[in-house]
Formats: sequence, structure tokens, C-alpha cells
Amino acid sequence: MEEAIELVFIPAPGMGHLVSAVEAAKLFLRTRPRLSITVFIMKLPFDSKVSSYTESLLAVADDDESSRLKFIPLAVDPPEHLKDHPDKTLFFRSFVESHKPKVRDCVNEMKGSRIAGFVVDMFCDVMMDVADELGLPTYVFYTSGAAMLGLHLHLQSLRDDHGVDVTEFKDSDPDLSVSTYSKPFPVKLVPAVALLKTGGSTMFLDIAKRLRQAKGILVNTFFELEPHALESLSRDKNVPPVYPVGPILNIKSDSNGAAGEILTWLDDQPDSSVVFLCFGSGGSFPESQVKEIAHALERSGHRFLWSLRQPPSGGSVYPADYNNPEEVLPEGFLKRTKSIGKVIGWAPQATVLAHRAVGGFLSHCGWNSTLESVWFGVPMATWPIYAEQQANAFQLVTDIGMGVDVKMDYKRDMMVGYTGVSEYVTAKEIETGITSLMDHPATNPVWIKANELKEISKNTLQEGGSSFNFLESFFEYVVKNLK
Repeated sequence: MEEAIELVFIPAPGMGHLVSAVEAAKLFLRTRPRLSITVFIMKLPFDSKVSSYTESLLAVADDDESSRLKFIPLAVDPPEHLKDHPDKTLFFRSFVESHKPKVRDCVNEMKGSRIAGFVVDMFCDVMMDVADELGLPTYVFYTSGAAMLGLHLHLQSLRDDHGVDVTEFKDSDPDLSVSTYSKPFPVKLVPAVALLKTGGSTMFLDIAKRLRQAKGILVNTFFELEPHALESLSRDKNVPPVYPVGPILNIKSDSNGAAGEILTWLDDQPDSSVVFLCFGSGGSFPESQVKEIAHALERSGHRFLWSLRQPPSGGSVYPADYNNPEEVLPEGFLKRTKSIGKVIGWAPQATVLAHRAVGGFLSHCGWNSTLESVWFGVPMATWPIYAEQQANAFQLVTDIGMGVDVKMDYKRDMMVGYTGVSEYVTAKEIETGITSLMDHPATNPVWIKANELKEISKNTLQEGGSSFNFLESFFEYVVKNLK
């Protein structure tokens, strides 16, 4: 009988990272009846969404899997010098690091199953110090894709092995030869944080350096989605073993309240006729850009469902719903498009993508959103905004082939104070993207590719599927390292 073991999960304190880690933990428990997992949860002082989600997790503990999944909130006040820190990236790094003593104490107090190691989020690499002190191996959970992992490591190697100042890329326009992409990678699509001279670049590249010291890297992807990237990583002797174990998603249906009204409207639309516009938990635009989107939708003539959010205010980091969206939309827009479109606030994204009426997704290209789009077989029009989304957009269009470009080099990363290259996308550019996405679905290559990947994604975590097999290999590796 397999030995009873326990893993310690340390996700980053952000909704996208936390939800992915919890769903990964649930997946592990389903495949390993002798496994227990303890998840340490850090809560940023200004992030009410994480607090609400944490409370919902703590309220559930019924079945066998839940009893083997424990959550420990880490109540640590930010150090005094961080409370008004102007640089959010350095604040985040220092905030995570301030939790190291608490994590060490909690692990030392853990009783029961044998601890087999830490599984830390890519942005919690500093917790490897605690694992090292306790004599435990560390595995990293990389919440972006395998191609992005390769880009991350490539930029770090340019700095440390070739003496390149990556921040100088900000005002240049060469292409990079990155092994995890099949085509040269445009420098203008490098994540904004890697270009920051204030310390963000150093932090980002130091994370990649630390990733190389992990025992293994779990990636939320699957082999058939990124074969070129994963084969490239497997050939690199300077990269730990990489395990694609996705797609790991939280796709529970939501049919209550606002979600119910949205689904009722979608029920009245023809199959695959609606383009869904949604830009993630951090996506919003100024009024001038909102008007350009509206003009594009009206001119395209395609049915649409638009999740329109207003920029954060009052110290919040998240957009909010408009009390009256007509204030920022062109005069008469809602009346003129009433028969073909619906403007909403918050949207239950996975529930919408699952609906038969949705045929295309105009998206910010966050990795979780990308995987949801793949899962439901919905092709994408790419309009990245921040973080690694520009790299994801490039991959979707050039490597994966299930996306069309709206404005791949758009970059407005408020979290790192970057408002550079392109702050404005014209109605014509948006309309062209929507038309390219939604026209001629039977012969449109992005629709064909999306349908192909949909079928594959459904099987990859089933017994015999690629991710199922990689997960088996991972646990064999964990037991080997334990012994």
C-alpha cells in the first residue's frame, strides 16, 4: 500500500493563483487516496476577494477529500515599512517574505502524515528557504503556461549568463530566439515587470533563477496544447523536471442572480453567434476606449455580450460595475443594439463560455481564461493588458492557432505602474478582430483548432491521458525524493 504522505501548498495571495492552487490540490487528492494537503493562505490587506474566498473554503469540510484538505490562514500584519510602499511589486515580494517565520512555525506544529515537501507558487519562491531549513524538497506550481516559463527562464539567463540588461529592451524592437516558441518572440511583448528599473525586473528574474533550484515544476497546461514548449524544456539540462498537469480549472456553473439573467438572454440567441467580451478581474478601460469598443461592436453587426467594468477607485485594486453604463457609452448605443447585444457588469466567465450561444471570446488572455476558452472550445480574439498576457496572446495566435490578433502589443499594467507602448485601440482594429474571429465559422481555422483542443482537453486528465500520466510520474518522483 502506498505510504501516507502530506504536501504543503503555499499559493500566492491573489485570486487567480489561489483558486488554481486549490483546484490543483483537489485534483491531487482525487488521484491519491493516501495523500493529505495543507494549504497556507496569505491575505493581502486590500484584497477583500481573497478573504471572501478563504471563508468559503473554511466552511466546507464534509467528504473524504475535504477531510484530507486543510486550510490554514496566516494572520501576519504587513511590516510597518510596507504599509505605504509605492511599488506594488516590491510590496508583494516583501509581504510574502514576511510570512516565512509563520510558515516555519506552522509546519513544525503539523502532526500526522509524513511531510513530503512544499508546493509553492511561482511568486512564493522565497518559501524555498523555509523548506531548505526543514530539510524538505520544494516543487513549484507555475500558474502560467510552459512557453511563458521558457521565456521567464530565457530572460534570466540573458541577465546572469550573458550580462544583458533586460530593462534596456523597453525602448527597442528586436526579436528574441526563445526555445519554447516556434517563432521569434517580439521584445515589445515581454512582461512589463521585466522592464522595470525600479527593482521589479530584478525580482522577476530572481524568481526564475530560484525556479531552477526546485526539485520539479508543475505547470497548469497539457502536452497537446504546448508540445513545442514542453519538449524544449525537457531537453534543457538546466531546468528541473517539468510536469504538465492541467488544465486545472474551477468551472462550476453559476445560475443565480445576475448569472441567471445573463443565461436567460443567451438562451434566446442562436448557437455560436455571440462574441463574449470580458477582460478578467483586473481589466478595465478609460471612457474614450470604451466608446471605441462600442463603435466596433455596432459596426461589426455581430451579437455580443459585453462585461463592462469601470476602473478601480477609492484604493481598490479591482474594477467595479457601473451604476449607469450609459454614462460612458456612445449616446443611444444601448437602444440601437438592443436586438443583438447585452452590456453587463460582472460576468460568470466559465458559465458564459460553456453556453452553446457563445462562439467567440474577446479576451485579455490571462492564462486561466485561456484554459477555460480551450476547455469549452471557444476561439479567442486577443487583447492583452498586463502581466504575461502579451506573451499568451502571441502564443495563441502564432503557436497554438486558436486566436486572432486585436492588439497584441497593448500594455497597460497598472500594478507595476507601466502605461507604455499602446494605450489606445481604434474601433477599426477592434472591429477587424471581431470580424476575423466570428466570420465563416465552418472554415475559420481558429474555430477548427478550438474544437480540436476542446476534445483533447476533456480527456487529458482521464486515466491514460497525458496529464494523468504526468501526474503519476510526479508522485513517483515525490516518493523517490522522500526516500
